[in-house]
Order: sequence, then C-alpha cells, then structure tokens
Amino acid sequence: MKLGVTPWDFSNRSARGLTQQAALAESFGYGSFWLPESHFNSAAIPEPLMLLAGVAAGTDKIRLATTSYLLPLRNPLQAAEQVAVLDQLCAGRVTLGIGRGYAPAMLKAFDVTPSEKRQRFEHCLSVMQQAWSGEPVVVDDEGDSVVLHPLPVQRPHPPLWVAAFGPKALAQAGRLGLPYLASPMETMAVLEVNYQRHRAAASAAGHADIETVPIMRTVFVTPDGSLATQVRDRLERDTARVNADSVDDWSIVGEASFVRDKISEYAERLNVSHLIVTRLRIGGIDEKALRQSVETVVAVVNG
Repeated sequence: MKLGVTPWDFSNRSARGLTQQAALAESFGYGSFWLPESHFNSAAIPEPLMLLAGVAAGTDKIRLATTSYLLPLRNPLQAAEQVAVLDQLCAGRVTLGIGRGYAPAMLKAFDVTPSEKRQRFEHCLSVMQQAWSGEPVVVDDEGDSVVLHPLPVQRPHPPLWVAAFGPKALAQAGRLGLPYLASPMETMAVLEVNYQRHRAAASAAGHADIETVPIMRTVFVTPDGSLATQVRDRLERDTARVNADSVDDWSIVGEASFVRDKISEYAERLNVSHLIVTRLRIGGIDEKALRQSVETVVAVVNG
C-alpha cells in the first residue's frame, strides 16, 4: 500500500511552512503530498497548484498532488497549461485529483450552473487531454487551433484520479475509466457500495479493471490513551453527519496495533492501493502530536 499525506498544520500556508511539511513527509517515507481546493471560507485553498509549485523546489521525490482540482471552474486550455507547467517544474511528480465542486453558491460565484457541473467537468477534461497530446486544439468555428507548450513531463499526462461523491459522479468516473478517489467522510460500508458502482460503470464502458484504488482517511495513531480519547471525542461530533454509528466506521484513531488492524481491514475489504492520511476535522491537537502520528503511520503500515 502506497502512502500519501495532507498537511497536518494548515495554520501556516506559506511556501516555507508547506515545504517543511512536505520535506518531512518525504523523509518519513510518504510517496505523495496532497492539497485540496476550496473557496470562500477562512481556510480556503483556492489555487492548490500555485502552492504545490512552492513545495516543488524544496522536495526531491515526493509526488505533488491535488485531492480535488475543480475543472468546471476553469478554462480547459489554461488549466492544461498550468498542470503542464507544474509537472515541468517538479520534473514529473504531479498526480492530479480532479473534481466538480458541490456547493451551489461557490459554483454560481464562478458563473457555473450547478446542474451543468458534470457536463462542464467532462468537457474540460476532454480538452485538457487533447491539449496534452500535443495535437492542435480547435478554438473556434472557423477552425483556428492552438498547440500546447510546454507539454507535461509525464506522458501522455499526469495520473488522473476523480474525487467523486454520489452515484452520478461515481458512474461518470467509471465510464471515463479513471480511478475513484474516496472521500474521508464516508463509512467503510458506503465505500464498498461506491466501489461496486464504480467498477460496474467502468466495466459497462468497456474499460479494463482499474487497479488504482485510493482512499483518504482521517488517521491518528498514539500510545497515549487519553489523547486518543480526546481525538475521538472531537471526531464524534461529525459521526452523525457522516451517517455512521461510531468514529471507527469512518476514521482510524488509536494505538499502533489497532491502527494496523484497521488499515489491513481496508486493504482486504476494498483492495486499497493508496492511503492518503489526512488530519481533516481533527482540531485543537498539538502540532507535535500530529507530526508524530504522521511519522508513526509509516512504521505501522510498513512494519
């Protein structure tokens, strides 16, 4: 199982702060460093590629990735250029998690009709893939065309994973033959159904089995029982919203042997290939404890 991680300290989103965390993750043995995209809130990350460009210079091997680069908000040719530039900048280390967005107010702010987000997503992706091929892209009814420069280092383009939530999004990801990146806010039982839907849609569209199975999970490992209880209490307030019976249905919190067993369960039941460790919704925990947990997860998975 390959490991990725999101920043565990979002209080410092400077190039220095994010690069320090990515470099530490790289030294711990993580294979990828992930940033989400979000807009119009106090913790917004509206341009993840720009932040990852800052991280590129301070890391050597770790992949630079997005959990949900929102295609409906973007001009497809400009998006293709930006991704290609980042892939050049980091010498071919980009993994592009792509999404549609879900908040109606956010979509409307970018002049996107919410009901059209899936169509816009697919159109944008199609144009981006055509542009990355190096072939001319027609831009008007008169037949005028452009050719993208530079092209990504990774050919034909960086790996594409689809952040999906809901039956229509899962079906679209499967039909496109792309891996489905599972949300950290869904239970194991829901994920089993989601992967069945995704595989069925991919098979119906004639695609071979998709072997990349990535999930995001809130993971916190500590030998301190009182600290584990504190973290579980903080997560408990979201359990009803996730429609779960307990914290253990959608997150992994506890001492090393418990965390190892839960991760093994995910691997066995879902055939997980990539686990992206996130601190999502763990607030008020000391940064040192979060960093220690991030480091320990590697030993738990690889031990």
